[in-house]
Amino acid sequence: MSQCRLHIIIGSTRPGRRGPAVARWIHTLAVSRAGFDVRLVDLADVGLPLLDEPHPPRSGRYEHEHTRRWSEIVSAADAYLFVVPEYNHSYNAATKNALDYLAREWAGKPVAFVGYGGVAAGARAVQALIPVVTALEMVPLAQAVHVPFIRRSFTDGRFHAASGLEGDAHRVLDDLLRLATTGPAARTTTSAAG
Repeated sequence: MSQCRLHIIIGSTRPGRRGPAVARWIHTLAVSRAGFDVRLVDLADVGLPLLDEPHPPRSGRYEHEHTRRWSEIVSAADAYLFVVPEYNHSYNAATKNALDYLAREWAGKPVAFVGYGGVAAGARAVQALIPVVTALEMVPLAQAVHVPFIRRSFTDGRFHAASGLEGDAHRVLDDLLRLATTGPAARTTTSAAG
């Protein structure tokens, strides 16, 4: 594989969300590095209704055009980086819905997270997502990027990463690239599930 096709997925869809600015920050870091072909995917633009397919996702029998489009987007990636908010000590519904729509498209691929929120910095959302992505046979990284006190990270509507976050982001990107390019045997030895 010459380049890792990394999809950075913005999980929040609500008006006034902070996720797009955080996603643009890590997108800039990813595109500045060798080895990545990066795509920013906004779930607000994807526009998935609450799971409305009559067949289980594992069957791959999709009746709706929005599901087929989502399947194509997810299938095109080698690795994923979800930018997710923490809502009520967990992840948000739009992220869970997007994950639940598909099955085989996710399997075997590495996934990492940028979580954001208040004092917990999105850590509870990320931890709650680990069993979900593991059930989908994805390979979650042991490390994540955690953005604390998200509102304080904005000045004049622009996101400013706190000290140390860029280093965390580069470590996560390094691990995603390594796992996406070394194959399944190596993935199991360094994942959070291993």
